[in-house]
Amino acid sequence: MKKLLSFLLLLLAFFSASAQVQDPVKWKSKIEKISDTEYKITLNGTIEEGWHMYSQNTPEGGALATEFNYKNADGNYTFSPKATESEYKKAYNDIFELDEYFWADNVEFTHNLTITNPDLKEVQLNLFYQTCIDVCISNDKFFLFDLKNLSSKEVKNFEAASTSPDSKDDTQIDNTNEEKSVKKSETRGLWTIFFLSFLGGFAALLTPCVFPMLPMTVSFFTKQSKSKAKGVKNGLIYGLSIIVIYVVLGLAVTKIFGADALNELSTSVWFNVIFFAILVVFASSFLGAFEIMLPNSWANKVDKQADRGGLIGIFFMALALAIVSFSCTGPIVGTLLVEAASKGGIAPLVGMFGFSLALALPFMLFAMFPGWLNTMPRSGGWMNTVKVSLGFLELALAFKFLSNADLVLQSHYLERELFLTIWIVIFGAWAMYLFGKFLLPHDSKVEKLSVGRLFFALLVSIFTIYLIPGLWGAPLKLISGFPPPLTYAESPYGVGNSRGGSISELPVGAKEGPNGIVAFLDYDKGMAYAKEQNKPVLLDFTGHACVNCRKMEEHVWSEIDVLAKLQNDVVLISLYVDDKAPLPESEQYVSKTTGKKIETIGNKWSDFQIEKYQANAQPYYIILDNEGNNLNEPVGYTPDKDEYLTWLTEGITKYKN
Repeated sequence: MKKLLSFLLLLLAFFSASAQVQDPVKWKSKIEKISDTEYKITLNGTIEEGWHMYSQNTPEGGALATEFNYKNADGNYTFSPKATESEYKKAYNDIFELDEYFWADNVEFTHNLTITNPDLKEVQLNLFYQTCIDVCISNDKFFLFDLKNLSSKEVKNFEAASTSPDSKDDTQIDNTNEEKSVKKSETRGLWTIFFLSFLGGFAALLTPCVFPMLPMTVSFFTKQSKSKAKGVKNGLIYGLSIIVIYVVLGLAVTKIFGADALNELSTSVWFNVIFFAILVVFASSFLGAFEIMLPNSWANKVDKQADRGGLIGIFFMALALAIVSFSCTGPIVGTLLVEAASKGGIAPLVGMFGFSLALALPFMLFAMFPGWLNTMPRSGGWMNTVKVSLGFLELALAFKFLSNADLVLQSHYLERELFLTIWIVIFGAWAMYLFGKFLLPHDSKVEKLSVGRLFFALLVSIFTIYLIPGLWGAPLKLISGFPPPLTYAESPYGVGNSRGGSISELPVGAKEGPNGIVAFLDYDKGMAYAKEQNKPVLLDFTGHACVNCRKMEEHVWSEIDVLAKLQNDVVLISLYVDDKAPLPESEQYVSKTTGKKIETIGNKWSDFQIEKYQANAQPYYIILDNEGNNLNEPVGYTPDKDEYLTWLTEGITKYKN
């Protein structure tokens, strides 16, 4: 157990100190001769853990689809429009509001070519693809296939192939900020799962199924043990056994379903509808409609094993607690497991560790200090109030899953306004219940409110009132991610366009960017305007298909104090590295850094980012003076508003000084 705890803590605290211009996919290629004129090309890609690469068939409007671009096909060979792909996964992206098709571990493409020029010696293939994790990266790969020797190789570019036939893509350049951003986001996610699960375990502890077991179990250990030290030891073993039981459950979910299976399930319409129904059943049970219990025979068999005594007996006592308390803990554990498993990786393991730690700690502490039992509140009606409160929470959460299904189908039955109305009614009813305005089946009559219940009723009431402006277009950032997005609503711009209109006048070469910020899409035009206005530049390397770029714009840039600086104190230059618009032929060139042919506007800005800033992930932000010099260290994905504001303010201040 100590090893397990150490492993989790080390994992959660881990940060990488090194980075590079990244390409998370490693390729192997080959060509086979099928007949005198038929050849088959095969590409096998191994994708780094956590990254996704997107299918040729992924819908427009989201991540960028993989593209095959044959350079010397005209008059030489023909081929089908798309290569044959290995099986991909399908998941709903709530930022772009569409399904995406992707691979998470490996991918294989095969493409049959029919040669029409018998003198052709080689086939030239340019493969374009995008990979995403917490940042998005667009990559080009160039392959030469020798028809005479049936060999293949990856080259920097076709123009350089004749002079550097064995060249490889060696653009391995340091970029510590972007790697730290990825690791930091992963760590935040695991910490969030841990703390939410810990709170779930604490809530389960206060239910009628678990709380009365606390004094009885601790008293049993202290009375049956020959010494106080023995009682403490048994109590500790009991608590650790609880942790082991739930951690093994989390480990089983991780191993059985893998890192991505439940993540894929979580975007399935049927999964979300079924889980909505399950949560409604759980909520009904918590509210007092019926009890959900495991078969009594299970508990009886476990109780017999507990009578054996020793370490095995104590372990089975902990297992008996898990079975007997299932009617209260089952709905919480089920919800936590689905939420944790949807994150992938070891999140279910971390979640169950947090839940079981909160459940086990009181047993261990009271075993060590049994005198504390006298300070515990007595069992009573307040425990049913806790259980009912969990029922209201389960019911509210259920509609999140129904909303997911509606978003996937784009049926617009459960738009933002209706979702918020449902939540307002649920939380309003919860507040009225806490104020004692009505009773549920297992409640005792409320003669007077305790101070704790009053404060909690006021807290729920405040939250209910906070939700109401959302019906008129308020962003409600406190619950960001739970209701449908602002654009998925009857009034996407707020009732009566309450979120404001468009900018009346724009500088030449600029457009209206996110949150009404004036944005330049060309570096030179933006720098010239900044010099004219005597303002620093916020250089924003972004992408149309960059999920975390949208998250930054929606959740960080939209904050009042950040937005004020972006609108008034800097000139924003947004360079889209996935812009497919072709460059004029006279402006196309071969990159000095990567050796690749730069043919599109996106290629140009991507190459600019790599060459000048030694980075290739988006989002990526730099604050510049009017000569193009950095005013402070660049940053990547920074979801903490205060951290981003501090960085932004630092750069602006240095410009003014």
